[in-house]
Amino acid sequence: MEIANLCYVMKGKQVLLMKKKRGIGSGKINGPGGRMKKGESPEEGAIREVKEELGIEVRSPKYRGIIEFINDKQLAFLCYVFTSTEFSGEPEETDEATPLWFDIDKIPFSEMWEDDIEWLPQVLAGKTILARFWFEDWKIKDRRIWFIEEN
Repeated sequence: MEIANLCYVMKGKQVLLMKKKRGIGSGKINGPGGRMKKGESPEEGAIREVKEELGIEVRSPKYRGIIEFINDKQLAFLCYVFTSTEFSGEPEETDEATPLWFDIDKIPFSEMWEDDIEWLPQVLAGKTILARFWFEDWKIKDRRIWFIEEN
C-alpha cells in the first residue's frame, strides 16, 4: 500500500489540473499529487508534489478527506485529499505534467479516472470526503462514498 495525496489548486471558479506525462495515469488529466515520502506529513507531501509537478508554491492546503483505492483486491493507495486557494507563482510544464486551468463546471471528466466524477465536484464545492473505491484492472467494481458538509 502506498500513502499518497492529491491537491486541487483553485482560483475563483477555476481549478488547476494537469495532464500526466508518466507513471500511473499517464495521459490522463488529474490533480497534482503523488506518493508521500517517509517522515512527511500529508500537507507537506501535497505542497511538495504541487511544486514538483507544476512549479507553484501552495500555502495552507485545506484537508478535504481520505480516499482508499483498492485494485485487484489489494489496497493500492490511501490518498489524502486537499484543496488550496493560496499559491504563488505561475504553473509551468514539467517532466511530469502539463498544467491546465478549467472552469469548475467544465472539467473534462471523460479524460480523467472514472471515479473522479463521483466525488471531485463535491470536494471542490467544499465538502469533505471519506470514500473507498474497489477496482479490477483499474475499472470501478464498487464504491462507498460519504460526504461531510462544513458548518
